[in-house]
Amino acid sequence: MKSEQPLPVSVYWLVVLLAVLWGGSWPFMKLGLAEMAPMRLRLFSTGVGAAGLFLVAAAMRARIALPRGAWPRVMAMAFFNMGAWSLLMIYGLARVEAGRASILAYTFPLWTVPLSAWLMRERITVRNALGLLLGLAGMALLLSDELFALGRSLAGATLLIGSAISWAIGTVIMKRWPVGLPAVSLTAWQCAFATVMIAAYALAAEEGPLHPFGLSAAPLIGVLYTALVSAILCQWAWYRIVEITPASVSSMSTLAIPVVGVFLSMAMLGERPGATDFAALALVVAALAIVLGPRRQPGC
Repeated sequence: MKSEQPLPVSVYWLVVLLAVLWGGSWPFMKLGLAEMAPMRLRLFSTGVGAAGLFLVAAAMRARIALPRGAWPRVMAMAFFNMGAWSLLMIYGLARVEAGRASILAYTFPLWTVPLSAWLMRERITVRNALGLLLGLAGMALLLSDELFALGRSLAGATLLIGSAISWAIGTVIMKRWPVGLPAVSLTAWQCAFATVMIAAYALAAEEGPLHPFGLSAAPLIGVLYTALVSAILCQWAWYRIVEITPASVSSMSTLAIPVVGVFLSMAMLGERPGATDFAALALVVAALAIVLGPRRQPGC
């Protein structure tokens, strides 16, 4: 009887990269929000991300042109993965502490696994189910100490959960209706479409600077990190993981990101970890070990 296919070695490196760098984006975004309007911050970072990713694609000599008839699919991906996600996430983050916001936003595996099983007939394996339960238990522990705080920020919490659902829908669309482009090119196009969507809202509904170069030091660093690291490097790494793994596995691989986000937010913004935080970290690491751990070769 054949077992599951082993995951490529590159997946492990990409997961570590995402956990550290994307986890760090939450406190950096929070710094940027101190002096920049939420969607104008997202407009700058997404626009820089689109330009940077197109340059990366050109440097890699990757195919860039969209296949005929792919525009509607890519626009749908961009809407859920970046447009709606940006709107819901950034306004939620403005109302909720950075560490807590990262936890809520990364509940999206809860929605991706059943969506992929429903729309793609993707089998939910025992190890994925166990890993999901452990990861959600870790996130529940981190949330348990913040229930009263969430009660005071119900709008922010709701927005962040909405962003998680939006991202889950976009992820499943990518797997269900693939476009046939390299991950870097597909991500660049999504950023480009999302930039237009975000610009329409940000220019009409917000005021303030469109770039960070007049901001003070900490917000400037926060916005530049969001644009250069999160929007270019991390976006490419995430969509590369989506490209080479099943939807349930790629979703589960992000469970380390909120843990990093929580601890970096504590370090950068003055919060302090407690016993609950360390217990949650252990559960999430266990979940990743189960889902991404070594697998038997086919036929063994």
